[in-house]
Amino acid sequence: MRAGRREARAEKARLAEQARIQALRSVEAVWSLGDREFEEYVAELCRRDGCTEVRRVGGMNDLGADVMGRLPDGRKLVVQCKRYAKHRTVGSPDLQKFNGTARSEHGADVPLFVASCKFTKQARSFAARHRLVLVDVDLLGFWISGTVLTKLLDLDIGRSGTNRKLTPDN
Repeated sequence: MRAGRREARAEKARLAEQARIQALRSVEAVWSLGDREFEEYVAELCRRDGCTEVRRVGGMNDLGADVMGRLPDGRKLVVQCKRYAKHRTVGSPDLQKFNGTARSEHGADVPLFVASCKFTKQARSFAARHRLVLVDVDLLGFWISGTVLTKLLDLDIGRSGTNRKLTPDN
């Protein structure tokens, strides 16, 4: 009986790792996009998942909002997008700036920060304290692969995943 449970756990772990690797593979194209293309890509993912009134608003003087729209339940979504190289990280200062404008300037019910890399431990802690939703490169891979945005909103990134930088391509 124990051998069966052990095999089941091993298979579950193998499938989870396979899903994680597949999600990362689907992100490869993101690093070749320009900043505006990445913002539009994120906007399209929002539309795919039933968001309405979605528009890309990023650019000079955007006050930290690159994409805005409404979630399927009507809450206002404000998204900051950072398309960084995979070996970089997003730190707490970027989140502090976004936090300072997402709700006060843009009226966000759900402030969402999407990055093509990892968040530092300090950034994740800050986000958890200020109820910012973070989508790092791993979650972005799952989002691209079909996980619905509303499922990602409930995850506690402050306690999940890793903040280790990915290695750059040689």
